Amino acid sequence: MKIVYVIASLATVAAVALGVAATVHARDGGHGPASPIYGVQLPEGYRDWPFIAPAQEAAPLNELRVIVGNPTAMRAYRDNVRPFPDGTVLVKLAWKHEPSPDFAPASIPGAATTVQVMVKDSRKYASTGGWGYGRFVDGKPVDEAQHRTCHACHAARVSDRDFVFTRYAK
Repeated sequence: MKIVYVIASLATVAAVALGVAATVHARDGGHGPASPIYGVQLPEGYRDWPFIAPAQEAAPLNELRVIVGNPTAMRAYRDNVRPFPDGTVLVKLAWKHEPSPDFAPASIPGAATTVQVMVKDSRKYASTGGWGYGRFVDGKPVDEAQHRTCHACHAARVSDRDFVFTRYAK
């Protein structure tokens, strides 16, 4: 009888642990390797998230960029909630731009360059204004040295906007 109770107890503990792990994974929504320093992963399904705004980066980067956000980010933008609430995830996709072969004055996306991710968790990332960062090339995080520049860049330019460059394109 004791063996059955121990086995049932272990099964319950395992089920709870799996449930917690599934909840954490679903909340973070990440997959693949994590960024150094912050542990941010590429969010599951981010390519299907709603559009927040476009951006164009001048030389030397010469990039076309699109910023998308998860449902928490979209609510915050639409309702003008600042600071952004915990659970906000912003993703910037970037491509080199090149002239359109069909219409010379237009630029089109060329080679993909980076995917950059910001995750808001005010406790986990307290030392960086509540934001964790990830920068990925070909689905892999860039090195630690590059990640050390993320928050410093945001803090120097947009600390008054909760460290977020992107404005909602209405």
